[in-house]
Amino acid sequence: MRTGGIGGSLFLIALGAILYWAVSVEAEGFSINTIGLILMIVGVVGLILTLLMTASTDRVDRERNSGVTIVERD
Repeated sequence: MRTGGIGGSLFLIALGAILYWAVSVEAEGFSINTIGLILMIVGVVGLILTLLMTASTDRVDRERNSGVTIVERD
């Protein structure tokens, strides 16, 4: 699930960058470049949220397992 969020965000950033900088099509009523910019912004926000959620989940997992002792036998 974590990699899906990161992968999806990176995909949106890449797609937005392509639409913003590499596509030069003019359409009446909307701008392809603006759609690319919006996709990049959404991708960056999604990436930040995914990283924050991952960091907070890892912290909670470490706090839960801090009192656990694992003994390995030979």
